[in-house]
Parts: sequence; structure tokens; C-alpha cells
Amino acid sequence: MLSALHKISVCLTLAAAGFGFADAAQAQEVNIYSYREVQLIEPMLKAFTEKTGVRTNIVFARDGLNERMAAEGRNSPADIILSADVSRLVEAKSLSLTQPFVSAAMAARLPAMAQDPEGHWIALTMRARVILASRERVAETEISYEQLADPKWKGRICMRSGQHAYNTALIAAMVAHKGEAETERWLIAVRDNLAQRPAGGDREQVRDVFTGKCDIAIANTYYMALMATDVKQPQQKAWANSVRVIFPEFSSGGSHINVSGVALAKNAPHKIEALALIAYLTSDNAQALYAEINHEYPVVAGVPASKHVQSWGPWKADTLPLDNLSMLRKKASELVDKVNFDAGPNS
Repeated sequence: MLSALHKISVCLTLAAAGFGFADAAQAQEVNIYSYREVQLIEPMLKAFTEKTGVRTNIVFARDGLNERMAAEGRNSPADIILSADVSRLVEAKSLSLTQPFVSAAMAARLPAMAQDPEGHWIALTMRARVILASRERVAETEISYEQLADPKWKGRICMRSGQHAYNTALIAAMVAHKGEAETERWLIAVRDNLAQRPAGGDREQVRDVFTGKCDIAIANTYYMALMATDVKQPQQKAWANSVRVIFPEFSSGGSHINVSGVALAKNAPHKIEALALIAYLTSDNAQALYAEINHEYPVVAGVPASKHVQSWGPWKADTLPLDNLSMLRKKASELVDKVNFDAGPNS
């Protein structure tokens, strides 16, 4: 059982988030189904346990956790779902696997576009999808998403699969801003500007800029920061140092973002401690840990990004609601296949 001090700590955490003083005496553990890699969330979970005494148990998988929860039904042990991308949370809600939990106090701490309108999920961290340009071969310091279709970039762009969640989200945002027909034309032009067939992850795109296979890469900000600060893999630090960060914007909006996030399971057997964990993950303390350890942008206003991330300068996030973009993911995926994007240039 929780010590008296730990009980007070959990109750204060819940109260701060607007959940009220539930019976924290029953809070002993919380079961997490996570699409996020364990090492990216472990420091925050450890800090939560040290603060409250509540143990965390993690089941990690890259795919299939929503399907697993659906099969488990009312007997599912899952209390919360953590995801590296909002689409998993929107899917969980559509499958009736979640329940509303966002209080007015919590909603006020988060950007409107980074939470479900009905309170079923919230974002925990943000990262921008940016252009990483060769310091040696690219003079431009401003490039819009639309300008990636410019013929001057022919044979100069590296990008991972168009079907990866990070890119279908970006393409969905393009559909929202420009419409389906213009997005299709844009995709064809970007495909033909690729230096090679899409392959690998975001880090590999930066590597290929470093080796001269291409001049610009599309990647998430936190990959750039993790490479630049990784003392265990000095070759990746060299990759990161070879490029500069450019925050592209849509002509009718800001820089595209994607988020990690959390949802409360519909049949959460440990609801009180699950709410306490969610409240902690949106606290200033946890948001600062996310920023310093993972180099992700905090979602809570007033919590600063890491010094390395701040060194890239200010930027403006696109304000399109993420749940709306999730509805366009299927269309984005269809367009990727329609233009044969992953076959590479001139396919």
C-alpha cells in the first residue's frame, strides 16, 4: 500500500489536474500499452514511481496493441495507451477502446489542436517535421513544404517511405491546406525530386546528406537533437553537424507537427493511478524531463525546450487540429500509392 506521504502526493497530482481527491489508497500500479519505445518514456515513469510509489508495467509493441485491447474486451489489463503518433489514439477512440478523461483544468494547459475535442486523448510532446539541409551545398535558409516540388531540387531530396506515419501525417496536412488534386501534383513532383528510392528511417536520411547522396532530408526535430548530442555514436553526431535545421511552413499555416500522446483505456482496472500518471506526464516536471532527455517540444506552455533545441531559433507550429488530420490519413496513404511514391524518382 502507499505510504501516507505517497497518498498525499497522488491526491495532489490528481487535484492539480482537476481530477479531485479520489481514494489514492488503492493506487498501487498502472498498466501501460505503449507504441512508444520503452527507453523514451522510462525516465518519466521512473520519476512518477519515485514521487508516488505507484508501480508502472509496460507492454510495448510497434503494432497491434489496439487490436489486442479489442480482443481482450472488458478483461483487458490496460489502463492507458501511449503512442508515438496521434493516429493510434484516434484509432483506439474509434474502436471504443478509450474513455474521456480530460478535465477543464488540464485542457487549459494544452494547445487546442493537441487534444481530442471530446477529451479521449491528449498530446504529451511535440516535434516538427523539418528540412535538414547540407551546410556545404544548400545556401537557402527558408524553404516551404510547397517548394520541395521545385525542379531545382531534382535529385537532391532524401525521405523515408511515404507510407510511414510521420509522412502520411505531413501529406494529410498538405491535403487539408491545399486539397487533394494539388497534393497529388505536389507528391509527384517531390517523388521526382528524390535522390533515391525512399528507405530507412529519419536518421538514415541525414546520413545520406552527410555522404553526399542528397542535399536535403525530411526528418523530425528530435532525431536531429538526439544525433547531435549522442556521445555513444559519434558518427551520428557528425551527420547532424553536417546539416542545418530549416522550419518549413505551409503557405497557409505553420510548420507541420506530430505528437506523442496518451489515452485512458475504456476498462482501465486501475483508473485512479492511471489518471495520476497522466496528470504527472503533463506536469511541468515531466514536461521538462521530456524536453531534456528526448529533446521533444513540451506541450505545456511555459516549459522550455532543451538548450540544444532552442539553439535552432523560434518557429510557428501549424494550428490544424490533429484529430482532423487523422481523418485524412487514409486519403494521404491512397495518394502515396496512387503516385507510386515509394518506387522513387520517375517511377
